[in-house]
Amino acid sequence: MTEPLRYAFLDECGGVAVFAPTEPFLVVVALVVATPRSLELPIKRAFNRFGSSSATGEMKAARSSDKTIRWVLESIAQEDVSVVIVALDKRGIVKPPKDPESLYRRAVSHCVRECVERWRHLQVTLDKRYTHQYLRQKLEWHIRDALTDVPNQTVVIRQEDSRTVKQLQAADFVAWAAGQKYVCENDAYCQIVQGKIVTECVVSAK
Repeated sequence: MTEPLRYAFLDECGGVAVFAPTEPFLVVVALVVATPRSLELPIKRAFNRFGSSSATGEMKAARSSDKTIRWVLESIAQEDVSVVIVALDKRGIVKPPKDPESLYRRAVSHCVRECVERWRHLQVTLDKRYTHQYLRQKLEWHIRDALTDVPNQTVVIRQEDSRTVKQLQAADFVAWAAGQKYVCENDAYCQIVQGKIVTECVVSAK
């Protein structure tokens, strides 16, 4: 019997800057669901309840009140969702990479692989980080290269604007919560979705 298709929505917290004391980690989070609507509803309800956190109508954790963040995380935790967290530890880097974006590609590729090892038929949606087509293609090449030895997998990769994809906005809130844990040593927000985390790993960027 063919394994059913799952949907993964990825977002990150932190940047690719090296030697930045306020950003020791680049955290990438994936929310994996059987039906995308289960992540769309919490954001729609949050928008109706609290309003958007930006002029574009997009819900963003970094621009939301504590009450809104907790409400959204609690709503996500009530859904049938699996959370994958990958934290890229940049503290051990001695010599910065020539292309800092290689750190982002590495973290995302690792996160997608963690997902594909559990769900072999996956549609992956990433926030559209790059406006240049070549950079978007390069990211996809790195992801697929990380999956070459995973058997029987079928992965579709999409890069979309988070302003129009509410599921990516849901991923933003969980990524922000994970970022609070690794950057600020405050796991209070991550604890709200703790029961949904299926894997969480720290990867050295050295």
